[in-house]
Amino acid sequence: MKMQRLFNVTRRAVDEFHMIEPGDKIAVGISGGKDSLTLLYALHGLQRFYPLPFTLEAVTVDLGFPDMDKNILPIEALCKDLGIKYTVVHSEIASIVFEARQEENPCSLCAKLRKGAFNRAAVDLGCNKVAYGHHKDDMVETMLMSLIYEGRFHCFSPVTYLDRMQLTVIRPLMYVDEADVIGFKNRYELPVFKNPCPADGNTRREYTKQLVKKLTLENPGCKERMFTAVLNGNLAGWPERHEGRREY
Repeated sequence: MKMQRLFNVTRRAVDEFHMIEPGDKIAVGISGGKDSLTLLYALHGLQRFYPLPFTLEAVTVDLGFPDMDKNILPIEALCKDLGIKYTVVHSEIASIVFEARQEENPCSLCAKLRKGAFNRAAVDLGCNKVAYGHHKDDMVETMLMSLIYEGRFHCFSPVTYLDRMQLTVIRPLMYVDEADVIGFKNRYELPVFKNPCPADGNTRREYTKQLVKKLTLENPGCKERMFTAVLNGNLAGWPERHEGRREY
């Protein structure tokens, strides 16, 4: 995926769900993975030509795994090149999840603690919005996981207001395929580092990801149809969708 294509697809999501308003200060969560770094590039590029002015902060929550200081050095350099302030929040989440609690299914607790630390940092930095790097495949997988494990048709919303934190969550990559994120990472040599979590690749989400790939291989177009079902599903908590270029 080329840079301009990424900007165009990101703008579509931002326009259709009115994700950005004038004067927004948006914290971008940087995990070190391909999705969050692609999101950073997307919003930085959009910032240069979008009619509504907004500012960005990049934030990484250090979970406490070894070598994190070394891993983030290339990200620090990237943020400096882009002119984006970069903040690292140090935590002991890894030791809480894997040592103190010894969770059999650690992902849920880890995600909750990580999001909590990120959101608090965003508030401390004066941000009113936070951006997550969830893409189209994430949305399809979440919907399928809800069907399989919860017995309901559900997917996280493109825009969510967190009352307690007074923050709005936005997901500007919702129309971007994971394959395009991978292509973008390779084309522009993003400074991605491997997830140090011992549970990485051994989760319900990874199982569902492989299931979606199998279904799509056997039924071409399946993933796109499932994504369309999510968009047209009148899901609770979703904002109104405004198709076409936003009016200013």
